[in-house]
Amino acid sequence: MMKAQLKNVPEDQQQKILQAIEKNPDLFQNIGLEIQAKMKEGKDQMSATMEVIHNHQEELRHIM
Repeated sequence: MMKAQLKNVPEDQQQKILQAIEKNPDLFQNIGLEIQAKMKEGKDQMSATMEVIHNHQEELRHIM
């Protein structure tokens, strides 16, 4: 499923992303849940995603 969503991303970047998800599934699950919660508060998907990613920026930087 992730490969389909990453189809426009270069292959080497796809591999990095997939490896990060495999190594840290809980982090990415939490990010997804936080995005959904922000969207339920009325934010659009892009705004919610950007806010949550910003909040987890350090964690993401360490695993990428």
